[in-house]
Amino acid sequence: MNTTSIKLRLLGYIFAFLGAAGYMLTGAASLTAMIPILFGLVFILLGRLAKSESWRMSAAHTAVILAFVGAVGTFSGIPDFLSWLMGNQEVNGMAAAVRSIMALLCIGFVATSLKSFLDARSSREV
Repeated sequence: MNTTSIKLRLLGYIFAFLGAAGYMLTGAASLTAMIPILFGLVFILLGRLAKSESWRMSAAHTAVILAFVGAVGTFSGIPDFLSWLMGNQEVNGMAAAVRSIMALLCIGFVATSLKSFLDARSSREV
């Protein structure tokens, strides 16, 4: 089993759990709270595809693009969450927390993936 497949599926399970928990903890007020579940399902699928040597690179690159989109879409949760921590009661703290966690996970995944891609490229050039 390769580490790419494991990492993608693990991140997928984390996103799915985050979406389910966020949906329940916000009182099932909005279906948008389930967006991380959709991201999770796609990451799990990409992880399954990455088991195959011929699909590994495509799955990894697709996951990075998806994570970048996720980071852009949820980044506003970070200032919202900080605002809520400082006492702003107009912000839904739980929704902001879920968006912040997803943004940080996506940013971390993109950063570590880019480093991995660069390391792989430099090792091929030697």
